[in-house]
Amino acid sequence: MTGGSKLAAALIAALPVFAACEAPAQNYPNKPVRMMVGFAPAGPADMIARVVGDRLSEAWGQPVLIENATGAGANVAADRTAKAAPDGHTLLMASNAQIVINPSLYEKMSFDPAKDLVTISQSVFTPNILVVNNDVPAKTVQELVAYARANPGKLSYASAGVGTTQHLAAELFKSMAKVDVQHVPYRGAAPAITDLLGGRVTMFFGNIAPLVPLVRDGKLRALAVTSAKRFGAVPDLPTMIESGFLGFDAVAAFGLMAPTGTPQPVISKIHQDHVKVLADPGIRKKLSDVGMEVIASSPAEFEAALAAERPRWAKLIKEIGIKAGE
Repeated sequence: MTGGSKLAAALIAALPVFAACEAPAQNYPNKPVRMMVGFAPAGPADMIARVVGDRLSEAWGQPVLIENATGAGANVAADRTAKAAPDGHTLLMASNAQIVINPSLYEKMSFDPAKDLVTISQSVFTPNILVVNNDVPAKTVQELVAYARANPGKLSYASAGVGTTQHLAAELFKSMAKVDVQHVPYRGAAPAITDLLGGRVTMFFGNIAPLVPLVRDGKLRALAVTSAKRFGAVPDLPTMIESGFLGFDAVAAFGLMAPTGTPQPVISKIHQDHVKVLADPGIRKKLSDVGMEVIASSPAEFEAALAAERPRWAKLIKEIGIKAGE
């Protein structure tokens, strides 16, 4: 057999392999897709899941069903995704809290986010903003630090629950500022904001969407944003870094993940279609209006972002000694 004949024979033999690799993506999805969300309806994770899910459903010709499986700090939804068939028909709209914070917060987990889930694309991020009630005589972060130091143990901060980015942002602030401020955890942001407005707690690192209208109406005072750079929705608000807290970056980010073992062609198809959805100007405006900024990263970029966050939050959680349920 000549060299050319051998090459032709090899290519013919490889065709079934190429076809097998392409088939999963060509046939995907061939039934409804479940998108798991570990948080209650109407929250940021649920909102981005429904925006993306609706558009993917249109593109794929198959329903994308949002399933809110709350519990155990959103571990229930992530666990169900990790243990689902790795065929792309079960996805997770994951939060960075679920994937990078929970492993340090929970002594035992029924799955390993780093091993049992694969990244597809980080969708959006939304920063927290530091707000205080109007009785607090501080108009800057540095003035708040001075006020806290002058009143050790008398100030308090609200959080939407132990282990949330709001909780850890406040603990990072306490650690870096070296101030004594009491933690008051709530079951979600709504009751925390109610007590902040009523003056029953001093400050709150909260999600930007519900707080900006209250700040604009003069009901609360905003001091800083927790993203590394200024945020488009509140361009005049300085970052914590600009306020003297070098390296302070504590945002809530959300992105698509799938069970480990999902075929790469399927991952690639979901990624490409997801990025197309988030490139739509109407979708971007809709998300911007509720305080979200589009990322639309590659799988590798998403994984790198998670890998960078894990040790930072693990160190803080170990230092402050918190565990889930406290």
